[in-house]
Amino acid sequence: MNPRDLGGKEPNKVEEKEWKNILSSEQFRILRQKGTEYPGTGEYNKFYPKEGLFYCVGCHAPLYESKTKFDSGCGWPAFYEGIKGAITEVPDADGRRVEILCSKCDGHLGHVFKGEGFNTPTDARHCVNSVCLKHESD
Repeated sequence: MNPRDLGGKEPNKVEEKEWKNILSSEQFRILRQKGTEYPGTGEYNKFYPKEGLFYCVGCHAPLYESKTKFDSGCGWPAFYEGIKGAITEVPDADGRRVEILCSKCDGHLGHVFKGEGFNTPTDARHCVNSVCLKHESD
């Protein structure tokens, strides 16, 4: 996927009013206003490709390899790790959860949970809103 044309700006320098014109209303609500889609409703919840990458719908940065997606049963796409340097983790203000953001555009993706006992290489679950993602095969 080619990087999104943001008028020559770096993704983290795009203003919210510009994102509002670039994204759909639902993408804007979740990616920029830290919303959440209803569980079990997202396009990629039950989608398990063998190849390809998942990209940020905002800036088109690569976020996750398909091989890291797993069925956690949580109602949202789950990945056990992001592409190195692609995801920023920020503790929520209440200290109860850790938010995950696209490192390029600072878009809200969801939350990461650790130590839940999933049989994955990292025992972490990146719980990501489908609307924040775009999958492309190799």
